[in-house]
Amino acid sequence: MKTTRRSFLKTAAAGLAAASAMRTSRAAAQMPSFKIGLVVLGDFAVAAPSLVAIEKGFFKDNGVAVEAIPFRGGPDLLKGVLAGSVEMGITGATDALVFRERGTGIRMLATVTEKNHFTLVAAPQVNRVEDLKGKSIGVTGVGATTWIFARLLAKKHGWDPEKDVKIVALGGLDAQLAALSRGETAAFVWGDGGAVVEHQGKGKILMRLDSVTPKWISQLAYATDDTIKAKKETLHKVLRGLFQGIKFCRENPDETIKIASKGIGWPEAATRKAYEMVRPLLPVDGRIDLEALKVMQDTLLELGVLKQRLPLDDHYTTEFTPVKV
Repeated sequence: MKTTRRSFLKTAAAGLAAASAMRTSRAAAQMPSFKIGLVVLGDFAVAAPSLVAIEKGFFKDNGVAVEAIPFRGGPDLLKGVLAGSVEMGITGATDALVFRERGTGIRMLATVTEKNHFTLVAAPQVNRVEDLKGKSIGVTGVGATTWIFARLLAKKHGWDPEKDVKIVALGGLDAQLAALSRGETAAFVWGDGGAVVEHQGKGKILMRLDSVTPKWISQLAYATDDTIKAKKETLHKVLRGLFQGIKFCRENPDETIKIASKGIGWPEAATRKAYEMVRPLLPVDGRIDLEALKVMQDTLLELGVLKQRLPLDDHYTTEFTPVKV
């Protein structure tokens, strides 16, 4: 068969592409693998930075092959981190204080969502927070972050959380929506997934709860002391890739929303609403606000969630922050 210059160049290009793919595949195979545990998938602030960093190749650019694995809550994630099925967890920041006090060897690495991204989601007919006095507010469980915020909300409005409102532990989102639709509750405390509830017309976001917690840390990355010691270099790479993802989220709303919508399984309109709430809270370099951490510890002690005060520096390390991207 006659070989033309065009066919030769086409064949050569295909060969180079195949060789490049093989090299990329071999390079990926040689990268250390790493698993990040997400406390839940259905939360934009928890999931989006990791999903974006995976999709855009930021982890691989830093020489590490990362997989993100969702869990069904903080206790399940903690079990995964302690068992080594995931090496780093992204979760609500109170988990580090609570689980460390209970004797687990975990430590905060970096802040991944500043302040407070939780929302108060009310029944469609409720128009003001003041309308909730004398009614029931749903939370996931007694002592949970949602329970803490419901009590702080009552305190901010001068209500007795035992008499002026009823705080009801109901569990997950399905239970919250069922109670709301039946009129058993007038509102519930949730993360930025409240945007989906609003999009579906089943409720509406009355407020973001950072107004009841002026000093707070919403979410963080943590690992065990053993992992920090054994995989320090890999953790640096993972956090750099994660914060490149966070930077991308801040600067590229439309593409971020598309990636997160697909990964979390939310409609794009709801994902955009969550993005707009979370974007101002995305950190630049992950440094931990120690004043906010102390306020959180004081609050948990006051509410009886913590039984003893451990030194603050037992809970975190500064080896990885500020994260430089």
